[in-house]
Amino acid sequence: MATKPPQGDPVQDAPKVAERKRAAAGLPAIGHTLRMAHQQMGVKRTALTLLSVNQKDGFDCPGCAWPEPEHRHKAEFCENGAKAVAEEATLRRVTPEFFAAHPVSDLARRSGYWLGQQGRLTHPMYLPEGADHYEPVSWERAFDIVAEELTALSSPDEAVFYTSGRTSNEAAFLYQLFARKLGTNNLPDCSNMCHESSGSALSETIGVGKGSVLLEDLHQADLVVVAGQNPGTNHPRMLSALEKAKANGARIVSVNPLPEAGLERFKNPQTPKGLTTGTSLTDLFLQIRIGGDQALFRLLNKLILDTPGAVDEEFVRAHTHGFHDFAEAARAADWDETLAATGLAREDVERFLRMVLDSERIVVCWAMGLTQHKHSVPMIREIVNFLLLRGNIGRPGAGVCPVRGHSNVQGDRTMGIFERPAPAFLDALEREFGFAPPREHGYDVVRAIRALRDGEAKVFLAMGGNFVSASPDTEVTEAAMRRARLTVHVSTKLNRSHAVTGARALILPTLGRTERDLQAGGEQFVTVEDSMGMVHASRGRLEPASPHLLSEPAIVCRLARRVLGAEDDVPWEEFEKDYATVRDRIARVVPGFEDFNARVAHPGGFALPHAPRDERRFPTATGKANFTAAPVEYPHLPEGRLLLQTLRSHDQYNTTIYGLDDRYRGIRNGRRVVLVNPDDAEALKLADGSYVDLVSEWKDGVERRAPGFRVVHYPTARGCAAAYYPETNVLVPLDATADVSNTPASKSVVVRLEQSATD
Repeated sequence: MATKPPQGDPVQDAPKVAERKRAAAGLPAIGHTLRMAHQQMGVKRTALTLLSVNQKDGFDCPGCAWPEPEHRHKAEFCENGAKAVAEEATLRRVTPEFFAAHPVSDLARRSGYWLGQQGRLTHPMYLPEGADHYEPVSWERAFDIVAEELTALSSPDEAVFYTSGRTSNEAAFLYQLFARKLGTNNLPDCSNMCHESSGSALSETIGVGKGSVLLEDLHQADLVVVAGQNPGTNHPRMLSALEKAKANGARIVSVNPLPEAGLERFKNPQTPKGLTTGTSLTDLFLQIRIGGDQALFRLLNKLILDTPGAVDEEFVRAHTHGFHDFAEAARAADWDETLAATGLAREDVERFLRMVLDSERIVVCWAMGLTQHKHSVPMIREIVNFLLLRGNIGRPGAGVCPVRGHSNVQGDRTMGIFERPAPAFLDALEREFGFAPPREHGYDVVRAIRALRDGEAKVFLAMGGNFVSASPDTEVTEAAMRRARLTVHVSTKLNRSHAVTGARALILPTLGRTERDLQAGGEQFVTVEDSMGMVHASRGRLEPASPHLLSEPAIVCRLARRVLGAEDDVPWEEFEKDYATVRDRIARVVPGFEDFNARVAHPGGFALPHAPRDERRFPTATGKANFTAAPVEYPHLPEGRLLLQTLRSHDQYNTTIYGLDDRYRGIRNGRRVVLVNPDDAEALKLADGSYVDLVSEWKDGVERRAPGFRVVHYPTARGCAAAYYPETNVLVPLDATADVSNTPASKSVVVRLEQSATD
């Protein structure tokens, strides 16, 4: 039997600290997976559910977007994927009686961990204006409430339609269609907060805002560079791909401010070797200072240019543009400045160069450690420069690999969830549905928060996610949400966004990935796109957590019918009955989805076309891959300050907190910790185990404080510190964003550490 949820909030600022681990997975991962799954689902349900995860006839893991291999294990999931499934397939329930016992004021005081542990939502719930308790509401009345608020707006642009990366292709396509029929492009999504910088850089340089590799390319690479990423926690199944690459002769360079267990050694729990010694993964660890990656790759590019025969001149001549300006800028790179910016030793950079020159096929992977800085876009462009120099885009075993964090975040963008849609997409939508979509750009996440704060947006709808906890500048974000007339969340589980509401609020409970979706047209499946552009079906196996749940497509279709009225000519009712009819429309609107229904019926799905990868054709403004020559940037620290990066613990997925341990880093039973290099701690007179407030400093002069963090002496790069989000999102100024992409700069926050009053 599953266990009951915690009654009280456990203490989270008094953790136990031990030595960090030097290997990931293995027997401890198996034990931790089974223990958490049993707590949420019980023994029988655990077996039934986990054996369907990521199988060709099963459901897509609601966790990360890492692709599945063609030949799959019976257990094609990782520890954190199992946690995500267990949280969704839990036997715990949040009923109307729960809301009667817990006023919103009480929920607002609870931790995200406690809220998430309560279980699955079972009924639509409504918070009337002036009330402190959610109350059950019928679906019909819930849709009426949304319609009342939307039709009362003076402009459709006063509504915001947010999307989480868990949303299926079918639901996302319907959602953007509804928003644009209403008359707005206010379609922010979680990409705005994570890989928007990747999309911005790649669209400009190679013409496609996605990665250019397939899983097989990693297996065939001579050199894999993993920069600003911790796959052992955030994408654990990636470790299997790196292990296979190593077996095929690849070398791996990891570039990161912190050593991470998963990149040191991987104990694959599905092999005898993995249960004993495991596989050493990283050949060269470059412990770079936060934000120094652009400087590193700029110097590497200079050194490649200076090495006779190192540049693929034929590729550069035939397929690229802007080489002269780039080369001029690269040759100006300075060793002393680079070493200061990166904190690296010269011999390590030279060793990296030798590995590059010895490798014909190179893949560079990255995640949030590169995308959440002011200069993230030029940083990623410099990586593209690095790959273009030696022809490492558009051939097997080589390319760019931005590793997406959420299971369909890339698919949602493909389906049109974007505040700045391409004219060609809007043209296709107009041809297919016979209406004129709005052309003016809408709000991204940061601009949506500003609009809510300033009273320019009045209704907020979220298709999944935990917007309040995911967003920067927590106090500003929460105050902005409370100014809304109505906040609506389509959710499977309780989270903090349900406790920080507008004048009125709705919680609309929906089916999870694990659950059967039975509509009037029969049992349905949905589709998703993984981080490498593979599209495949997802079919839930469990009975729904409650008979009162609706699927995401059904919620969108019923809401659209209620808001747009009977005169609207989109066949919303038909779409709700049979998702194949939605896919038929997607096939006529979205390039690469031709004959969608037939192709997705193939076990394992299909790969979307990618011109740079498939044809070495670059659909940019110049018609070629573009070298760029931006000035080198890196953070400069005032005396006595540290540069903070926000990160996840191992018992966490995005804003979902599964537990209070960070096993690989040696942290147990707590989350309010700050990891500080021992030499920095000595200089700042910070004893291990002392308590500090983290205070961020930014040009607006506003004091942003996160109190009560235990100092942990940890081998971070000098001058750098790390702490978990969402607890530290309060320190990230709303207006501190990446140039071009407008992504919050959560990985380079200047902080001072002050002794806590409670220490």
